[in-house]
Amino acid sequence: MTTIDTRAETVTDDTAADTTSDQPYEAGEILLSSPVAHWLISADHKRIGRTYLGAAFLTVLATIVINILLAVERTDGDSVVLDEGVLAQLLDGQRVGMVFGTLLPLAMALCVIVVPLQLGARALAFPRMAVVGFWIWFGGAIAFAIALANNGGSLGGSEDMVSLFFASIAMMAVGLTATAVAIATSVLTTRAPGITLRRTPFFSWSALIFSLGVIVVMPVLVGALTYLFIDHRYPRQGFGGNAGFYTWAGWILTQPATYLFAIPAIGVFAELLPVVFGKRTPARGVMIAGLGLVGVAALSAVTQQNIQNLPWEGGGFNTDNLGDKFQDLAPYVIFNAIPLLGLLLVFLMGLVLAKPDEEEGFGFYLTSSFLFAFFGFGMILVGMVGGIVYALDDLGVQGTVFEEGVIVYVAYGGLLGLMGGIAHWVPKWRGGIFPVSVAVPLALLGVLATILASFPHYVAGLLDQEGGLFYSNSDLLIWNVLVLVGHGLMLAVVLIFIAALVMLVKADPDGNDSPDPWNAQTIEWSTTSPAPDENFVDIPMVQSAEPMYDMKDERRSATGDGGDS
Repeated sequence: MTTIDTRAETVTDDTAADTTSDQPYEAGEILLSSPVAHWLISADHKRIGRTYLGAAFLTVLATIVINILLAVERTDGDSVVLDEGVLAQLLDGQRVGMVFGTLLPLAMALCVIVVPLQLGARALAFPRMAVVGFWIWFGGAIAFAIALANNGGSLGGSEDMVSLFFASIAMMAVGLTATAVAIATSVLTTRAPGITLRRTPFFSWSALIFSLGVIVVMPVLVGALTYLFIDHRYPRQGFGGNAGFYTWAGWILTQPATYLFAIPAIGVFAELLPVVFGKRTPARGVMIAGLGLVGVAALSAVTQQNIQNLPWEGGGFNTDNLGDKFQDLAPYVIFNAIPLLGLLLVFLMGLVLAKPDEEEGFGFYLTSSFLFAFFGFGMILVGMVGGIVYALDDLGVQGTVFEEGVIVYVAYGGLLGLMGGIAHWVPKWRGGIFPVSVAVPLALLGVLATILASFPHYVAGLLDQEGGLFYSNSDLLIWNVLVLVGHGLMLAVVLIFIAALVMLVKADPDGNDSPDPWNAQTIEWSTTSPAPDENFVDIPMVQSAEPMYDMKDERRSATGDGGDS
């Protein structure tokens, strides 16, 4: 049994609606051959990923708007902008949107587009499952918006809309899991000859770790939602119904579970490091281990443990009950410190690659996509450090907006990193290059927006600004104003990025774009830009982890001048 859909995508936009042939058509065949249906049910992973990408950007924009509305409320103690009754729904929209509307769908979209190309495969494994997964996720996102708009949510008053609230999150979880199965299966089973797991590109490795984590985590979430739904419909004796949502299912929306969903953004950074420094990665196992250690965060979700405090808060460390203290410390280290260690290993490999060669000196080819990836990686790192600080009970930041600052750092950092991945690989699914004149200032504005939307929450949390439905006082006004400015800037960043991407997509590709505009190393850059429907004319044969680098070495040897030919 093969996992690849071997039927060629023979219907094109020009011939999709052609019914002039003498061959009789059934009504269903005409419907399925229409351009719209060709997009809705296509088995071409590039089309599936682009559909995911378009819907994901809609949910990203909706999430940022919710963040702006909440920030406005915190700058006005009289609550003149929104009715107090809708703030609970906005808080639900913010938390769920940061995870299920930002990190997860954007990561899925990029993985679906890129992974088969990086593996030298003609198609995504189980492409129909990926399509169905998208529509289940998108349907869940729409149902979630309907539930919140009609008094559903964790503190909602409408019984039916609360039920829809639970069902919508479960739908999004199921849909994302279906797509994750297709991605993981692709990495494990559809690699071109010569691409062993050790030779698998770093982004595809991050996609495998990410998708396996999603497959493990989401059934646990659906189980928790099922208990909450049953408890909500009946006497609420066990779990508190919808009021117990954050107690029993909130772990999926906070740290360290969010680290798992940011892994593809980290993978983009790891993938671009050898490109910008023009070197082979000397210790690939260390980079892969770093990505894997970040994936350990999935265990926190499986065990439903959100470790909030270090085990010796208050009185400091002492030798009383030393065994119990280390027993309590173990899960904290596993779920918080180990993912941070993995991130630091990836950064360490970046420093190794940046080290000047004795013969060639320091080489650096800055790409516009790398700026996004670098800043995104940095913001995720600051978020992870903040997550550890949040666990220090002596600082008294539990229950404050400090934790919101952590999740914004991770979510917006992941957003920047994934935007970098989109800018890097857009030649392969459309042709053309994302304009540097737009990318450089946009990346700088993006990191500024992330810092303004997050760091003031760190400060306000240390100054005891409560989280949740809190209205600001005058002493904390400046920090909340800065947060508002940060979210507004991020909205502008995403809108400009989308506009630039749409203009690039609308441009007519001439098919003569350079297959390798970045001087990259992995096999997807050997095919044309944009790539054909089946990605490669012939299945590539790979001899190392850097096949494009090998080809360039061969050309250098053939010309004898030490340069590219």
